[in-house]
Amino acid sequence: MIEASWGLIIFIIGVALVFDFTNGFHDSPNSISTVVSTKVLSPRNAVVFAAFFNFVAAFGFGVAVASTISKIIQLNVVETAAVPYIILCALIGAISWNLITWFFGLPTSSSHALIGGMTGAGLSAAGIAAIKWSTVGEVALFMVVSPLIGLTCGFLFMAAILNITKKANKLSAETHFKRLQLFSAAAYSFSHGTNDAQKTMGIIVPLLFSIGYFGAAADPNHLPVPLWVILIAHTAIALGTLSGGWRIVKTMGYKITKLRPVHGFAAETAGASTIIGASIVGIPVSTTHIICTSIMGVGTTMGTSTVKWGVARTIMWAWILTIPISALIGFAAFAMIRVVIGY
Repeated sequence: MIEASWGLIIFIIGVALVFDFTNGFHDSPNSISTVVSTKVLSPRNAVVFAAFFNFVAAFGFGVAVASTISKIIQLNVVETAAVPYIILCALIGAISWNLITWFFGLPTSSSHALIGGMTGAGLSAAGIAAIKWSTVGEVALFMVVSPLIGLTCGFLFMAAILNITKKANKLSAETHFKRLQLFSAAAYSFSHGTNDAQKTMGIIVPLLFSIGYFGAAADPNHLPVPLWVILIAHTAIALGTLSGGWRIVKTMGYKITKLRPVHGFAAETAGASTIIGASIVGIPVSTTHIICTSIMGVGTTMGTSTVKWGVARTIMWAWILTIPISALIGFAAFAMIRVVIGY
């Protein structure tokens, strides 16, 4: 295989930052849909608010998620020269799926799209041995578990709030929850940055390894994340958030269930708690899945009929298809590159 030049590496890092940017605009509704739909913030102020906390997350909770993502491809098994092309094809798979689901207004997982793209490209490059299946299995497990945690936390947190405030003046409580929702929205945006921006770091690190950035003695299973990589990843996701994603805002904020500030506060707090917990232990979860199910959990406290389960089913089908379709795109992209460069 043709050795990757610095020019190619810089190009692929640029594509990775484009993915990070699309992650930001695709997932920005997760952070802002509740504060927009409850009219706590205007859409313009909400995206600036979310982008700021996406960026400052660069300075919290380490890089455990980036470390997990960087280990999906077995760098000691795959030919070093193939690594940049695998990463490029993984990004093609993830960005393609992000754009398809954004067009249809479906809040799917950029994280799972990236993992699917990496799995498909790795399989195309070097077969089953190229993938660390224990990491993929862990992600697949939490693909199911984390939304259930979000659903449960949303329901329990909302039920607790209703019990605590049952004798409170409704108008006064609404005013207080509008203020509290600013804190919960900040916490959610911060948690989104702690998990999602790290996924881009986790694919840039193997790229740098493939051209000897860390030196000949570097252990591919314990690669550090340079500070400049951390900062550019968080900058890209923050800029993506600033661009907004209004198609998905409509689905998240209005179509799943009707929200008031108290509901937005409960959903965001439940979602942020779940995501920050996952980030601390290095699990790349879907922030989209978690906030969706947190909203559903909050909605069920008003009766299951208040949740539009038809919309929820459509979203869930998109979740199920994310990894397989992005993997297929990644696999096909690498197969095409193989033909072009004669690998």
